[in-house]
Formats: sequence, structure tokens, C-alpha cells
Amino acid sequence: MLIVRDTRESGEMLEASLAAGVAAGGGHALLGGVLPTPGAALLVRRHGLDLAAVVSASHNPYRDNGIKFFGPDGMKISDEREAEIERMVSEGETTNPTRIGRVRELHGASGDYLRELELRFRDLDLSGRRLLIDCANGATYRVAPEIFRRLGAHVDAVAAAPDGRNINHGCGSTHIEGLAERVAEGSYELGFGFDGDGDRVLAVDRRGAVVDGDELLALAALHLRETGRLSGDGVAVTVMTNYGFHTAMREAGVEVAVTPVGDRHVLAELVRRSWALGGEQSGHIIDTGFVPSGDGLASALLCLEALGDGDLADRHAMSKLPQRLVNVRVADRGALDSATAVHDAVEAEGRGLEGRGRVLVRSSGTEPLVRVMVEAPGEEECGAITDRLVDIVQRELGG
Repeated sequence: MLIVRDTRESGEMLEASLAAGVAAGGGHALLGGVLPTPGAALLVRRHGLDLAAVVSASHNPYRDNGIKFFGPDGMKISDEREAEIERMVSEGETTNPTRIGRVRELHGASGDYLRELELRFRDLDLSGRRLLIDCANGATYRVAPEIFRRLGAHVDAVAAAPDGRNINHGCGSTHIEGLAERVAEGSYELGFGFDGDGDRVLAVDRRGAVVDGDELLALAALHLRETGRLSGDGVAVTVMTNYGFHTAMREAGVEVAVTPVGDRHVLAELVRRSWALGGEQSGHIIDTGFVPSGDGLASALLCLEALGDGDLADRHAMSKLPQRLVNVRVADRGALDSATAVHDAVEAEGRGLEGRGRVLVRSSGTEPLVRVMVEAPGEEECGAITDRLVDIVQRELGG
């Protein structure tokens, strides 16, 4: 089993514990060190391993940590297998192997990942491009600057000095505003902001405007369609994807499949339809032709490939409908299911926007939050509806 991690201070401890458990159970643990999550998904297939584990809490604060498992096909293991592992851990279930396994380092894991990126984008020449990247003090802090330099770009990096506690802290794709200011002030051509484990990316154009996952996915889809490389002429997205994306794809003759929020659902739909491209507004973009996982670096390079000699500030892939998203902290995110007053309000606001926009209120999958999202033709109407829904969520569910 391959084990990699991000830069959290608890990462080494959990990496060691996980490796010890693998060896105690008779398995062999290969330590790949700090590596973006997609690197694990890629290398488990490249080296013919049985399993890969990523010790990371992705875009969450440094105090959080967890483990993601990938099977030999490079895909996350199923919900059922995750639940079985959690049951075994909680019940203290152990095995009695005839012999213990080994723990050893997998030297050159980051080099292997970089070579795969170079091979995929071997025709991409970034000579003369001046870029700024934000590594979130996370897993991309070494490999991100390196891949852009190898492809010829002049690249400067910020948030590339992890200390164990500064991962995602005021930086990265979850705090993209800092990068936006630096790009505009520093006369960079564009910038990219990654999250803590490197499976997400957002972009910033030279004027400092943020380009989210919907727009990056639209750019990629139209580029791949034009070059005859969009498998099935279809793209999978989530319910959070902006209406403007659907309009642009419809006009381009690209089919769109909609899934619940979560990269797992997007990937499952891609596999089901034998498509390759999908993603989320958060910047989690999957191209199964490269790796069956969100990959921030590959997505950034795909964006540059799609632009060619063009300027990201002049993009015309889609026109976005005004959208507001507010995260409301609650005592129990699961209580949303039975919050009748909230559901009634959502239904009423949705009827008022029928044919013109939409409303979506859902619980976070990892935090005590309820996410309120509204799309409407005008900013003022969008804000007013959002405020009303946030008020009722706070009143009914606030902690």
C-alpha cells in the first residue's frame, strides 16, 4: 500500500501509525512522503499496487486530518468499503497474520508524478508566460512550481513554505482573494490557487477576476470538443454548477449530466457513461484520461492548453448567472432533513424563480454547515432571496 500525505503537523504521526498497522497486518507499506492526492491515484496504478492512502483533510484547517483510500484502479474506494473499515476500527478488530510486513520509502514519488504530467502535456509550451501560483502551504508546494518551470513558464509561488499549521490558512483556493490582488498588482498574466491536498484549483485572470471551476470546466470542455478529444461529447457536473454552464454546453452541442455534490458522484457518472471530463464549481476537475481523481495541477495545465496564445481575461466559454453562496454554521447539519420551515421557504423561493434561476440549500458533507445557494437574473434579487433563506436557516438550525 502506498501512503502519501499533505503538510499538516499531524501527518507524519498518522502516516507512521497507518504504516505500522499495515505492516502488523502482514502488508507492505510504501511511504511516498508529501504528494498531492491525485499523485496517489496515479501511482497506485503505475506501480501495480493494491491500495493507496492519502493522509489529508484537503481544504480544511490544519487541526483536521483524515485518510482517503484509493483502490488499484486509482479510484476512491466505495462508501460501503469505507464504512466497513470504520466499523473494524471502532470495534477494535484485528488480524493474525502468519508474518509481519515491511515499511519502506518509495523514493522518487514526486518525480514520477511530475513525469506523468510532463508526458500528458508534452506539447504545451509555456515559454514567455508569467504566472503566479498559490500552493496553500500544502501538498503542491514543491511540485506545482516545478511543473510550470519544466514547461517553460516564469513562475512565482506564494504560500509555498509549510510549517505544519499554515496549510489553507488565509491562502489557497479557499482564500483566493489574496492571490487575485497579487496577480493584478504584480502584472502577472494569470494565477492559479490550489487547495491543501492539490486536487482543486481556481484561476485568476490578469485583472484579478476569479475564474471558478465552472468556467475552467467550460474552457476545457469546449477545447477538448474542438480538438475531437471529448469522450462521448459529454460532461458531468453537480447541482451547484451555474446555469450559464448549461447554456454554453447546450449551444456547443455538449451533453451535460448532473449529479449530487461531491467528486465521488461526478466520477461515478463519468464511469457509468464512459465519459472522461467532469467537475465542480469549487475547482475539483476530473479528466479520467489522465487520472480518475480531481487534479489541480493537471486542470491548470489543461486551462493553459485550452487558452493557447489567448488571454484568460478575454475568455468567452460561458456567461454566468449571478450567484450567491453563503455557509451558515449550525449545531447539527443533519437536522436540515427535518427542518420543515426551511424546506417550505426553499420551495416558495424556488417557485418565484422558476424559469429564471434556482435555489439550493444543502448540508456540508464534512463540516457543521448548511450551504445556501441562489442564482437569479439580477444581483439585487439574488442577494435578497439569499438573505431571507440564511435568516430562516439561522433561526431554525443555528447553533
